[in-house]
Amino acid sequence: MTNAVKQDSAFRQSLAHGPLGIALLHIEHARQGNGSWQDVHRQLAAVGPLFDGDAAGLFLGAPAMTYVLHLAAASSNLYVGALNTLDRIVTTHTRRRLEAARTRIDHGRPASFAEYDLLRGLTGLGALLLRRAPDGAEIKAVLEYLVRLTEPLPGPDGRPRPGWWVGHSPVDLGTPTPGGHANAGLAHGITGPLALLALAHLRGITVPGHQEAMIRICRWLDRIRVSDHRGTRWPRWITDTTASPVRPAAPSWCYGTPGLARAQQLAALALGDTDRRLMAERALLHCLSDSLQLDHLTNRGLCHGVGGLLRVVQRVAMDADEPHLFTDHLPQLTHRFLSVGPPTESGFLEGAVGADLAFEDAEAGTPMGGWDACLLLI
Repeated sequence: MTNAVKQDSAFRQSLAHGPLGIALLHIEHARQGNGSWQDVHRQLAAVGPLFDGDAAGLFLGAPAMTYVLHLAAASSNLYVGALNTLDRIVTTHTRRRLEAARTRIDHGRPASFAEYDLLRGLTGLGALLLRRAPDGAEIKAVLEYLVRLTEPLPGPDGRPRPGWWVGHSPVDLGTPTPGGHANAGLAHGITGPLALLALAHLRGITVPGHQEAMIRICRWLDRIRVSDHRGTRWPRWITDTTASPVRPAAPSWCYGTPGLARAQQLAALALGDTDRRLMAERALLHCLSDSLQLDHLTNRGLCHGVGGLLRVVQRVAMDADEPHLFTDHLPQLTHRFLSVGPPTESGFLEGAVGADLAFEDAEAGTPMGGWDACLLLI
């Protein structure tokens, strides 16, 4: 298979950038009566053969298709045969990935984003299993792995490091970074596992050490937190000697305060920690009132843009004591959304489809559908 063919196959199976992600918008429109289920069927049928190699995850390959079909089927019998087959594939894939992760931990080697994160790793598979098989053994096995991931491992000098410490660069994942780093973001860092642990706990799905793992992550986030006259925020990552810049930056879903605030709000709800919930909600409110931070959002996308902030604000409002403190900002945010210009690509995570989904729900005034479960917001 040539590189071009491989790239085309990966694009077709991509929830982030390809037709699978685009199908989410068609599913929402069909569900609301504004679109055709036939369009959904045609789009999904065109994806072609799915792969299940090590690169497969929530946003790529068989697990990504499972997620999309799950949303399309809702509580109907649509796609029941395909979903049963895909569930078996995801189960086998998850078990294989867990075994590799356990071996890595047993040998004391550093983790990688590909092992544990939301986009490619076991956190993403766990988010899928929480929807598809909440009573199954595999979701509990993923949670047990995440508990173990939070336990410290010795560094080269013998001093303990967070268990999610990775040896590669936070940007170029194929490049080793001297000493490595610990990542705080929702997409690639420990906040993703925190959100999954919290969401499972809120559904009554727990494993030994579950609360302790959430508390360990929260205390680490407390240690790296920065608070000043512009509010509360977190560095995107830390190394042995430095942290990434903590000056006010883009309030994005993937790395910014909004994603971290939602994850900590969920953890606080699971732990019954009112102080943490209020801290997280105040951090988001500071973002929403700070034009310097908002001006860093220069596109409409979910990952790095205004679309992601729109969706986070709606989800945080759902669980806040005073939802209007957040929803009052939606008109200003929708105006900002329209002012930055449309995305250049059509996909879900950074393109027009994800932006449209976020904007349409913001315009409707209430979150509709569960398409953002893959962002660990619900």
